[in-house]
Amino acid sequence: MAREPREGGGGDRNRDRNRDRNNERERDGGEELLDKLVTINRVAKVVKGGRRFAFAALVVVGDQKGRVGYGAGKAREVPEAIRKATERAKKTMIRVPMKEGRTLHHDVVGNFGAGSVVLRSCSAGTGIIAGGPMRAVFEALGIHDVVAKSLGSRNPHNMVKATFDGLKRAASPRSVAARRGKKVSDLLGKRETHAETGAVEADHG
Repeated sequence: MAREPREGGGGDRNRDRNRDRNNERERDGGEELLDKLVTINRVAKVVKGGRRFAFAALVVVGDQKGRVGYGAGKAREVPEAIRKATERAKKTMIRVPMKEGRTLHHDVVGNFGAGSVVLRSCSAGTGIIAGGPMRAVFEALGIHDVVAKSLGSRNPHNMVKATFDGLKRAASPRSVAARRGKKVSDLLGKRETHAETGAVEADHG
């Protein structure tokens, strides 16, 4: 007789977990987010009686359609550290303008601390030519053609933050024209203007 309440309680807990997952999907706008584990380190804290171990995770999250974010989390267990990092990454997502939905509009340089990266726009078919931490960012973002080079620190945290600094500096011709009070055709040639307009309409469509 005592076993039935426990089974019922477990069912309620499972329903609550499923309800929480559904709420998370609604908060994300029903979008399928891709999460990439960049790195995970075991850290130790010296306490009385020995050392206490924990795990620090760095995760990149994106919708592969121009939005991406990163987050770091630390916990006593690996799954919990990854969960914390993923939640923080979802809260810090940024939108990056892309050319034809596959590459950047122009070359940019990003810096953070000792980290420095160069991100270059490429022609179709180039692919993602970048190191591990930067590759994870581009795959989550949805960029298919880009060449990236790290010129500074090889620390994954510095590389990811420098990459995001560069992505934040990326701008589309439409935003530059609006900021300068000009038309897109004044900044680009007619052929590039038509291609840019078509790409923007396709993105909004």
